[in-house]
Amino acid sequence: LEQRSLFGEILDWMLAPLLLLWPLSVAITFLIARSLADAPFDRALDDRTEALAQQVRVASERVVVILPRAARDFLAADDEDTVYYQVVGGRGKTIAGEADLPRPGLYDYPEPGKVRLRNAIYRGDPVRIGYLYIDLAEGEEMEPVLVQVAETLDRRTRLANEIIKGVIFPQFMILPVAVLLVWLALSRGLSPLKTLQRRIRGRDPDDVSPIDPRGAPEEIAPLVDAFNDLLERQNAIVAAQKRFIADAAHQMKTPLAGLRTQSELAIRERDPVEQQRALEQIARSSQRAAHLVSQLLALARMENLRDVATLEPLDLDAFAREAVSEWVPVAIERGIDLGYESERAQWDGEGPDASARIAGHPVLLGELANNLIDNALRYTPRDGTVTVRVVADGRRVLLEIEDSGPGIPESDRELVFERFYRVLGTSVDGSGLGLPIVREIAIQHGATIEVDDARPGQKPPGTRFTVTFPVLGG
Repeated sequence: LEQRSLFGEILDWMLAPLLLLWPLSVAITFLIARSLADAPFDRALDDRTEALAQQVRVASERVVVILPRAARDFLAADDEDTVYYQVVGGRGKTIAGEADLPRPGLYDYPEPGKVRLRNAIYRGDPVRIGYLYIDLAEGEEMEPVLVQVAETLDRRTRLANEIIKGVIFPQFMILPVAVLLVWLALSRGLSPLKTLQRRIRGRDPDDVSPIDPRGAPEEIAPLVDAFNDLLERQNAIVAAQKRFIADAAHQMKTPLAGLRTQSELAIRERDPVEQQRALEQIARSSQRAAHLVSQLLALARMENLRDVATLEPLDLDAFAREAVSEWVPVAIERGIDLGYESERAQWDGEGPDASARIAGHPVLLGELANNLIDNALRYTPRDGTVTVRVVADGRRVLLEIEDSGPGIPESDRELVFERFYRVLGTSVDGSGLGLPIVREIAIQHGATIEVDDARPGQKPPGTRFTVTFPVLGG
């Protein structure tokens, strides 16, 4: 929105072509002025040449030129230019006039009775020559006679200069006026930009409210809209950062206070057994704090990648199978049966199975799968089951994680995706951030997530999370 830069840019685009075309315009003006100046003088030169040709006679089988006084006055009727003439008979013999007047070129074939014009240099001065060939003899016994009349170009040049002055001088006077008018018009037209610039510079650093487009030129309305969109995205980023800092400070305060209290108790404890118990409690608390920090950082990373994550084709079947294999040791340690299933529909019962390929970000999908599997293992009691399943029907690809845990009441199924929300009545350690991370990743992949009972009507009902992805190319 720097007015001077835009102003200079417009002037450059206007004045640069004008300055480049100015020499060409002058040259064209000169040619036109010369052509206009030559026209009347060429007609007069034609008349003089024809008048001289009418004075050429044949007497006693000789070519003679009879110039009465009126004819001589007509030929010399110019008080500013010098006029020369020449009459050339057979075999190039000069009959009258200037013998050294340049003659037509070798390939300038005669056209009897027609006056032609050419330019030449005579006695150091440029001249315009009118010439014609006349046939005086009957039959072919006598060669055509060449008649030439030449005149200098002083009057032509003076007239051409006057025409050029009449055309160029007004341009010299109009050009500065036009530039001044353009300058004033641009200054007035761009003044709203300067006003908008002052409004933006006068804002507080924390003010990310949209810019009021009123008063701005219509041409920069798209720029204002784009800037407002940038401010909106920036506001969302700043709000997310503030929310993250507030959440992190709030959630870290309790475990850090607990660690401090437990460490002070361990220091004062003299019984080795109680001291060992206190140290174990400190270890568990530090592990929970570390998990909370990890989840907070993961959530912040997910939000920052919302607009920049690049999705790539991948097979969700193979991806989920690998994710499940990494959790097998944890499941064995907790006495839980962790299994994997894959279901792919066939087209009309024939042909290859439906594809499980989707567009995804490997790191983000890994975080999604790990959080869902970890959540299922945490809430499933010993000797329970957790099943991860990928279902592809040709139109969509489903990732299902179901467990045999206590289930989630229907009234809490939307709330579990809120940050730090914990279902009442559970004694399982957790940060309340795993499912918000899952929802954020699903949104970034254009997927939906649903929560249902894994075994409706049974006790306990268990929980099934279903993430539905659009099939790649679908």
